[in-house]
Amino acid sequence: MMEYRYMGRTGLKVSALCLGCMTFGREADEPTSKRLIDRFLDAGGNFLDTANTYAGGKSEEITGRAIKGKRHNLVLATKVRFPLGSGPNDLGLSRFHIMHSIEDSLRRLDTDYVDLYQVHCWDPGTPLEETLRALDDLVRQGKVRYLGVSNFAAWQIMKALGISAMQHLARFECLQPQYSLIEREIEREFIPMCISEGIGIIPWSPLGGGFLTGKYKRDAQPDDARLSQARTGNWENTWEKRATEQNWAILDCVGEVARQRGVSYAQVALAWVYNKPGVTAPIIGARNMEQLEDNLGAADLNLTPEEMATLDAVSAPPVIYPYRFLANTAQGREREKYGIRINAEGVRI
Repeated sequence: MMEYRYMGRTGLKVSALCLGCMTFGREADEPTSKRLIDRFLDAGGNFLDTANTYAGGKSEEITGRAIKGKRHNLVLATKVRFPLGSGPNDLGLSRFHIMHSIEDSLRRLDTDYVDLYQVHCWDPGTPLEETLRALDDLVRQGKVRYLGVSNFAAWQIMKALGISAMQHLARFECLQPQYSLIEREIEREFIPMCISEGIGIIPWSPLGGGFLTGKYKRDAQPDDARLSQARTGNWENTWEKRATEQNWAILDCVGEVARQRGVSYAQVALAWVYNKPGVTAPIIGARNMEQLEDNLGAADLNLTPEEMATLDAVSAPPVIYPYRFLANTAQGREREKYGIRINAEGVRI
């Protein structure tokens, strides 16, 4: 049964799984995409995430047609930052690009407003004040209901929150970061920050680009899988980044839990993210109905504290400075004096 959660400190309720629409118009054709959305809605989902650049704009177009007549029941999210055109102002987070992009997204989605408008990535060329003022204008105009951020550093988000507070602008209410059993770096800064500031977390790639589905073997890389075809270099989900000894150990542990519970690897990996502190809704993607049905099963899988602890232990990232120093100092002195519990990152728990 689908659970609903508040998006950060807002009164907006979203399903605890979000359907990512990046495959629409690319790996999934339009009829398949519509069936995926219909099945997700039938399962109780109400949260869809796309972006203006997915499939060159086709994802927004397909999503818009698929939700026609159902729009008022949905929380619809899209993004702005990356280019669709080739002009010098067809990218970034300038007022110019944001104002053009929202109109194009509304047209493709065939809607008057977007529930959640997310900046897709940091733009070093545009002052934050310009970006935030433009986004606030969209909220005031009713074209956007809430604002979100993706692929920023923690200090950049905190700077944005400070500007929004000082200038009485609409603020970022959610963060879309990469987070999975094989990518846990956000636990150092981002998760404590989001919990402290009341920001919802909607993780992308909770299955590590498909690595955590169990389809990959140490000695048999499938030719038709996403990681096999991914480009090397700066892309996050590449074979070189995923096929490490620690990740294989994590996958073995996921497989053992899956075997004991009689569920799939993907359901275990998603349930782990689903149940982590601060997480609002992991984003699930699917190319076909079989993948979607499997992912939806995670909503009914409650991992035991022992299973969560086992998965936590095998996937634990190294503790680095200053968190190591803070934890060592705080765990001794603060616990002894005040009975306060401090985790490995030096954060009170």
